[in-house]
Amino acid sequence: MKFAHLYAALVAAGLATPVLAADAALLEKLMARLDKLESRNAELEKEVKALRGESDKLAAGLDSERISQYEPELSSRLKAAEKDVLDMKKSAKTVGALEGLKATAALATVAQHASGLPKGTRDGGSQLNYRADVTVELPLKPMGDTEHKLFAHFRMGQGLGLNAPFSNLGHFASAPNALAFRASGANPDDSVAILGQAWYQAAIPLPLGGFKPRSRETLELTFGKMDIFGFFDQNTAAGDEAKQFLNSVFVHNPLLDAGREVGVDANGFQPGFVAAYVNKTTKVEPWRLSLGIFGAGERGANYQRSLAAPLLMVQAEKHLKLFGGLGGNYRVYAWNRSRAAELDGRSGKHAGLGVSIDQRVSDGINLFARYGKLVKGELAFDQALAAGAEINGSAWGRAADAVGLGGAWLHASGEYRRAGGQGDLIGDGSGVFTFTPAGAEKLAEIYYRYRISPQFELTPDFQWIARPGANPDARSARVIGLRANVAF
Repeated sequence: MKFAHLYAALVAAGLATPVLAADAALLEKLMARLDKLESRNAELEKEVKALRGESDKLAAGLDSERISQYEPELSSRLKAAEKDVLDMKKSAKTVGALEGLKATAALATVAQHASGLPKGTRDGGSQLNYRADVTVELPLKPMGDTEHKLFAHFRMGQGLGLNAPFSNLGHFASAPNALAFRASGANPDDSVAILGQAWYQAAIPLPLGGFKPRSRETLELTFGKMDIFGFFDQNTAAGDEAKQFLNSVFVHNPLLDAGREVGVDANGFQPGFVAAYVNKTTKVEPWRLSLGIFGAGERGANYQRSLAAPLLMVQAEKHLKLFGGLGGNYRVYAWNRSRAAELDGRSGKHAGLGVSIDQRVSDGINLFARYGKLVKGELAFDQALAAGAEINGSAWGRAADAVGLGGAWLHASGEYRRAGGQGDLIGDGSGVFTFTPAGAEKLAEIYYRYRISPQFELTPDFQWIARPGANPDARSARVIGLRANVAF
């Protein structure tokens, strides 16, 4: 062995002292382990150098935002994980910003057939139309204690239904199909989507600077383009033409809608501002006071001269628990227009009063009534009364179904009777005639809403219109229809 030969040579040369064999073996073992340690140390130095190289590559990879196939796997995987986390955070922020978002979409189609109209009535007989609505409500980040939101409503449709021929024939209730819609009402081919409503609302707890959790009063401020009937003359039993009554006299106060006192634009909307005080001191029976200012008329509703002759409305409403705790809503309102069209085409001041009531009298029966009176101005009718009920199908095992029954009375005004009524025998302008009005136009409607699924409903509908335009000699008209409504 190397150590033995070396030791023998050193003894022979007199440079080493002989030792015992055991000591020589021990020294040999120590030298062998020393050789192994030196060899292992060299390997470790190589490994450390390699690790330093990898560390430098890793540091260089992490310094760059790009992910490369040539960089260490650890840095590429780490940067990929960081990217995924950032994407998740962005998505979470987006979801957080949209938290509370509410959206609805509905498509309704109506087919109607009328009988009792004069022969040759233009566009009479049978009609078909559709309407699509999409609404989006987005709550915004609260400003202190104030909650606020944005609301948008998009609408499109085609077909005016039987509304045009009925209007030409002199009917007060000129809309047997309140669901019919066509953008601007101008061209039968217009089916573009319009932004019907776009408004902002802030709900401010009262008193100002108070403790919000204990606040029972709220000031609501709303401005933008809106549907006035979303804020005034509401009714839970008769207020949705896509689900309930189709004739406009049951959907809204006839003086405001059929009488055109609201003065909306060609699409049924108008600019406005609404301030409302809401009191929930008695939580189960809150009450509200509302004041609205709206652009109205031919130029006022379409943002040309919105504030020149506005429509003013005030409303007081109260929610009551009657008939053993069943809910009901009672609303009284008034309106005023400084410039509205009179019967003879002149402009004059108009003012009126209205009442809207809906009250549940049992779990399945919801009664409603509306009354309107024109106290200043000239229209073809000066009083309107509508009443009825919506009854759900619990009694016959179809709780999601409903039957609606309604009757209406529209009283001919004195000015209209003195001036004499006018109608169109043909419905195309070629058969204009005059008659002596007397009494009132009368209407009745019945429908059955049949639920096929939670999103799909079919509604057969029947309407009867007697003494149209308060003409005692006119034939009664009958309208049968079928509405299909899909809503999400």
